[in-house]
Amino acid sequence: MLEIHDLTKKFHQHTVLDHLNMIVHKGDLIYIHGINGSGKSTLFKLICDILEPDNGCIILSEQAHIGALIENPGFLERETGMYNLKFLAHLNHHFYEDKIMQLCNDFQLDIQSHTKVKDYSLGMRQKLGIIQALMEDQNFILLDEPTRGLDEDSVKAFCHLINDLHNQNKTIIIAAHEYLREIHYNKILHLKNGLLIEDEVL
Repeated sequence: MLEIHDLTKKFHQHTVLDHLNMIVHKGDLIYIHGINGSGKSTLFKLICDILEPDNGCIILSEQAHIGALIENPGFLERETGMYNLKFLAHLNHHFYEDKIMQLCNDFQLDIQSHTKVKDYSLGMRQKLGIIQALMEDQNFILLDEPTRGLDEDSVKAFCHLINDLHNQNKTIIIAAHEYLREIHYNKILHLKNGLLIEDEVL
């Protein structure tokens, strides 16, 4: 699904990723952890072609349809949640209303509300961000600190949803500080000093 070879990225002479290598197979469910500033978000941005590497290469399968939540999700602040989801979905002509409604129901997000996104709480924004990363039936999913701001019930719903997607052979990478034991990861990686080090699955 993904191969990364000798990936290097610097910001103002500070090396964030240092000849990093990574192979992701179809159906992998991977957890990446590391301290603030270790490069987790940068890695995701490079995979999504938001940033360009200084050196190295990223080889992504032609079959990969990426869904991503990276850092703080950006939305049209003066529009409703449903307007935002429709707008994003129609960019790729993949508007699946039944799937959107099911995801909103899973996270108890009232998507029919007339509340503007600018008035959303942190948790509501996070739910909307997760939903947009999954709503087009994406098969390669990148989630950066996905449970930030979520209440306990929503975290449980998130864990159940991720395991269900894994059972559907979706490829998922979650970068976060919080390790959720309820998620059935098959690989755990530690991002440290610009490199990925494999840990034992807990």
